Amino acid sequence: MLYHLLYPLRHVSGFFNLFRYITFRGAYGGALSLIFILIFGGKIIRFIRRRAIGETIREELPDRHREKKGTPTMGGVLILSSMLISILLFADLTNIFILLSLFVIFSFGMIGFIDDIMKMKNPRGLSQWVKLGIETVISFIIALLLYYGSPEPVLRGVTNFIFFKNIVIDMGILYIPFATIVMVSSINAVNFTDGLDGLASGLLGIAGASYAVFLYIAGHTKLADYLNVIYIKGVGELTVVSLIFTGAIIGFLWFNSYPAEIFMGDTGSLALGAMVGFFALAAKQEILLLLVGGVFVMEAGSVLLQVLSFRLFGRRIFKMAPIHHHFELKGWKEPKIVTRFWILGLLFALIAISTLKIR
Repeated sequence: MLYHLLYPLRHVSGFFNLFRYITFRGAYGGALSLIFILIFGGKIIRFIRRRAIGETIREELPDRHREKKGTPTMGGVLILSSMLISILLFADLTNIFILLSLFVIFSFGMIGFIDDIMKMKNPRGLSQWVKLGIETVISFIIALLLYYGSPEPVLRGVTNFIFFKNIVIDMGILYIPFATIVMVSSINAVNFTDGLDGLASGLLGIAGASYAVFLYIAGHTKLADYLNVIYIKGVGELTVVSLIFTGAIIGFLWFNSYPAEIFMGDTGSLALGAMVGFFALAAKQEILLLLVGGVFVMEAGSVLLQVLSFRLFGRRIFKMAPIHHHFELKGWKEPKIVTRFWILGLLFALIAISTLKIR
């Protein structure tokens, strides 16, 4: 909104020309989303406590989680609200990628919100299969919109191939199911990771900052050409959203770090996981998501391996899955697990970014 109101005034004052720049709007949008949460976070936490909207603890979780029972949840409402306000103020609302990002935030935020409300009566919330089915349908719709609404029809089914320059993969119409799988996988990997204070939040912040780099490069003709990545007209505007995403996550960490005063709930984890997947699809850096979200892959992979091992051989590989609970049961303190996983996440992200120059 500010972009549309103030940028046209650039002829009146050179100051308003700043709104032309993605980096300026992204930085101030990110700062606004962070400050918004710092200002209103405490008030929201007190409001949720008064309404007795607290975390329910599943019986199978380690005993130390019992003390978290009743901690305010649905903090995702706070994160998504700050993001929406900042996006509406600082992003170009005529850009197709911005409109799609708003759709992603709203649709997956609503699924998570309904699930969180249901968990107040039943700790399981929505049936896993029902939730997965809804996620798949919405992800498929987003994949269709990305494919057929692409500003560059020739790039519809194309993705970057990491490590090798001037090589791309063109999947054609098969890109639609591929994009759907990327979205659903990202959503559930983040959801699995959201089990310790600050764990998912910190890793999401790292992923958001990483994709800010990829999106900016993909939307910049000279940088994309120099680094041998696919140039996508208009996608650079999503850098504003990714920095707003990162700012909101950092602000939320103020309250979500150990010991957490509030949890993001499925309202946050589903929508934010979907946004990471969307960033990957929009930047045509889907394969790099395996590196950028390396810890998320570890968490989801541990669940998959545990289930397969138990069903095929009747044995468990880990003491408990996702893998962060395995380390809890080995005696690691929660802050140590979170910090070490953040370090791994940062390492994965740096390797992912380094691939831009390796090509």
